[in-house]
Amino acid sequence: MKRTRPKPPARKRKPAARRTIDYDTFLGLAGALPGVEEYTCYRTPAVRVAGKFLARLREDGALAIRCSFEDRSILMEEYPAAFYVTDHYANYPAVLIRLSRVRLDVLRGVVEKAWRRVAPKRLVAERDRARPG
Repeated sequence: MKRTRPKPPARKRKPAARRTIDYDTFLGLAGALPGVEEYTCYRTPAVRVAGKFLARLREDGALAIRCSFEDRSILMEEYPAAFYVTDHYANYPAVLIRLSRVRLDVLRGVVEKAWRRVAPKRLVAERDRARPG
């Protein structure tokens, strides 16, 4: 008769600590881009580039950020828990972000793309020269 050892209990993996994304996290990402400045829009904190709207924190805690209609559709389909739009923004090139639900790498890409949409070509060219590849 062959004896078999009982299997050891499966180890439970600790979930990786998730960094909390908030408006300050967004400000750190946006503030690292050339020409970004803080201001107030509709009595809420906001940022702009060369006087043009980039993003604002809404009263409900969501972030409204510039975005093409095509990119908005893709983001909402791929990350429905984080990205959405209300009737108010339906005809405006922007998307709403639930900051507590978005991944940092995704937010970083959205902020960079929004900045490129709004920033003057001169600033974009300077950034691209400073960051080859």
